[in-house]
Amino acid sequence: MAVNVPLGPLLDPAFHLGSVPTTWAELLGFATGAVNVWLVVRQNILNWPIGIANVVLLGLVFLDGGLYADAGLQVVYVVLQLYGWWVWLYAGDGRDELPVRRTGRNEWAALAVAGAAGTALLTWMLSAWTDSTVPFWDALTTALSLAATYGQSRKLLESWWLWIIADLIYIPLYFYKELKLTGALYVLFLALCVAGLIAWRRDFQRTAAAVAA
Repeated sequence: MAVNVPLGPLLDPAFHLGSVPTTWAELLGFATGAVNVWLVVRQNILNWPIGIANVVLLGLVFLDGGLYADAGLQVVYVVLQLYGWWVWLYAGDGRDELPVRRTGRNEWAALAVAGAAGTALLTWMLSAWTDSTVPFWDALTTALSLAATYGQSRKLLESWWLWIIADLIYIPLYFYKELKLTGALYVLFLALCVAGLIAWRRDFQRTAAAVAA
């Protein structure tokens, strides 16, 4: 059962897919999400403000659809989006100059521990305190998405693999929750993540070759 909160006209139906209504928030989330991931693939710093708009819109969709961990995740995303925006601006030699790099062993260990702990804690919280029908999957995708967003902010190449795994879970989850347009968006996300992995790997190899030379 969705949370009954007056969230305004953004949750009014824009159109219907069969008998299932698609809200304006979901429609705008689709558009901003597609643009956001495309900009990340191109390592364009404008992905961060577009991403902030996207997570606010999807937060409304998930709250209305009863995906409480995903809804709460969007609040954390705003903080991570601001952090990533700052890192891309100032952590390199100049705008968009933060280099793509591989994830270190210690980083993998920290992400694995944090991800496992976060999944376990969120699963318990969702089972005990909400009416979520998918507590484990909601928690797992939340943990994966947070890890992937952190990796994206640091331009870690393997962050794309985390996004790919998360998307493979998100797609059937959203169709199960009758968020059909969002499910279709994540099919597009999956394709863009594969493109991002290829593009970032090429950039990493080019940078490594230049350093070696």
